[in-house]
Amino acid sequence: MVRMNVLADALESINNAEKRGKCQVLIRPCSKVTVRFLTVMMKHGYIGEFEIIGDRRAGKVVVNLTGRLNKCGVISPRFDVQLKHLEKWQNNLLPFRQFGFIVFTTSAGIMDHEEARRKHAGGKSWDSLSKDVEHAYK
Repeated sequence: MVRMNVLADALESINNAEKRGKCQVLIRPCSKVTVRFLTVMMKHGYIGEFEIIGDRRAGKVVVNLTGRLNKCGVISPRFDVQLKHLEKWQNNLLPFRQFGFIVFTTSAGIMDHEEARRKHAGGKSWDSLSKDVEHAYK
């Protein structure tokens, strides 16, 4: 069976494991894009550390979950977002103004919407992340 979107499958696995209260999840197959997205998620505290297990095929990743992820998912179709329209996309995709991130692929790499604004880089929207509101107030 052919996987059409490896990143969407990985994020769905993380969502399902979070909902069931698991502390770890195994993601396979793994790509470089998936690893970079996990790095952005880890930087913002949505997931714990992760370990890449390199078997000579597509690879696997074991992700430690923190219980702070409310929802994450791939934005499909991927929209071109200019810097001047970033505020509009932020209002449409995120549940609240301070909670959550939109992840973009730009010419400068994969980054969240705040970093894209600082670096003055637009790009394609790939993912949206939101934290649990209860944990955000702590």
